[in-house]
Amino acid sequence: MSVEARLAELNITLPEAAAPVAAYVATVEANGLLHISGQISLSEGQLMTGRLGEDRDLDFGVKAARACGLNLIAQMKAALGSLDRVERIVKLGAFISSAPGFTDQPKVANGASELMVEIFGEAGKHARSAVGVPVLPLGAAVEIDAVVLVRPAA
Repeated sequence: MSVEARLAELNITLPEAAAPVAAYVATVEANGLLHISGQISLSEGQLMTGRLGEDRDLDFGVKAARACGLNLIAQMKAALGSLDRVERIVKLGAFISSAPGFTDQPKVANGASELMVEIFGEAGKHARSAVGVPVLPLGAAVEIDAVVLVRPAA
């Protein structure tokens, strides 16, 4: 089954790939790897802001991480033309805006990790880091970057 068919089966519509907001590019493809710049928790045009363990709870964080995952996949599609070129999700780096006592960053990051497996199956299983930070750009609750192994263009 193609990745597009899998998205349709799951009733998932990808957002538009976001343009960079500073002096960088959204993606770089080099030596068979697609490096994707950090995608913030933007869902349906609304920025998901706040700090986990302070003014946002775990459930909100998981949803914010899933939104980041959808934005990562949108960047994959924009860069590769077809999501069927994705051979494997290699690594996700999750940054979670967290209060000092909040220690559930891995549970928050699961919002994106589980999405990758849901969409790409075994190829969606990846290495990962989940780090708590005091603040993220634009007040975002979560930001996630990725490295993806890609098949050559046909």
